[in-house]
Amino acid sequence: MNGNKRVLVIGSGGRCHAIVDALSRSPQVGKIYCAPGNAGIAEQAECVAIGVESVDELVNFAKQENIDLTVVGPEAALAAGVVNAFKENGLRAFGPTKEAAQIESSKEFAKRLMAKYAIPTAGYEAFSDYEQAWAYVKARPLPAVIKYDGLAAGKGVVVAESYEDADAALKDMLLDASFGGGRVVVEDFLDGPEFSFMCVVSGEKVYPLAMAQDHKRAYDGDKGPNTGGMGAYSPVPFVTKEVEEFALEKIMRPTAKAMVSEGVPFVGVLYGGLILTAEGPKVIEFNARFGDPETEVVLPRLTSDICALFEAAIDGVDCTTEWSDEALLGVVMASNGYPGSYKKGAVIEGVDGVESKVYHMGTTRKEGKLLTAGGRVLMVVGRGATLAEAKAMAEKGCATIECEELFYRKDIGHKVLN
Repeated sequence: MNGNKRVLVIGSGGRCHAIVDALSRSPQVGKIYCAPGNAGIAEQAECVAIGVESVDELVNFAKQENIDLTVVGPEAALAAGVVNAFKENGLRAFGPTKEAAQIESSKEFAKRLMAKYAIPTAGYEAFSDYEQAWAYVKARPLPAVIKYDGLAAGKGVVVAESYEDADAALKDMLLDASFGGGRVVVEDFLDGPEFSFMCVVSGEKVYPLAMAQDHKRAYDGDKGPNTGGMGAYSPVPFVTKEVEEFALEKIMRPTAKAMVSEGVPFVGVLYGGLILTAEGPKVIEFNARFGDPETEVVLPRLTSDICALFEAAIDGVDCTTEWSDEALLGVVMASNGYPGSYKKGAVIEGVDGVESKVYHMGTTRKEGKLLTAGGRVLMVVGRGATLAEAKAMAEKGCATIECEELFYRKDIGHKVLN
């Protein structure tokens, strides 16, 4: 860092560590703050004890420290209206407004938008009444895809293989209000391999980032409950140039244009969670920010200046990106019990001995010791000429780290490596 720009990153997970890491390579950036950050981020930025939804405190901090650019990481901050508040105070922030972030914070908003503008996705119905939802599901073939309408930290989606599971999911979301009261969206099941396509969007301008695939299930063989993601890799061999072109021209660009037409122009990262069906790519979900853990394998491949990309999006000007041909594969080390209940405060040793990059997701430091502080704790990212090389490097790193409270999948990338 030898520039003079002062940058604030809002967030605390692995995604934000990867953003901070990428910004540290920018020739424009001189000083990085992160609110609230974590133990790993603290090695590359000055961490500030402000929560991601503490909008007024964040605005005041940005003013006091003459911050030139703020990058918003998590969805909770976007839904809290951080970008709106920064704009109102004449501050430059990269991320969508609260209104535009509805594309993630309301599944129903996203589905209505796609239906209206003929963006390929699964058929759906939305319900707030349990009895009506259950009657609809019972009358349909399985599997049933049931999604909580609001934010649920990547966990509000159930692919029910049985009517018992479907009923349990509907009761959980509508009667027990596990994620807060609200609505559910019931979708047709789509079959095929999934992939993540993140684009930096500025109104109708769309700058595509490198493709990635993440692994949602907790255990090897894609078994166990859905999580926020247990690992990821980039590039994605089954995404051909034709598939990428279709995804860009028939999904991502039309969605950006649709948001402008709806009066909620999008500026920030539009994340397309896509699936390659027999009829071509379709949308499973949109997110309004960088994906986690995909960001940790995508941004290290960016060889051009990320600060210039963020600034171009805010200003609505053209920008080109350049990418390394290297393959990256990252393995998440999570707390035993995740995505259910888990302990915090376990000692982690051996991180300094890892040759590959380690992004911190949920860590803290006390009395000089590195401790677990979240469900997903670390992500070890290997790189190489091939995905197999990158995987071997990542797994060697995981084996170097010692903590009896951590587990990780040993089959990240299996869909393309086997």
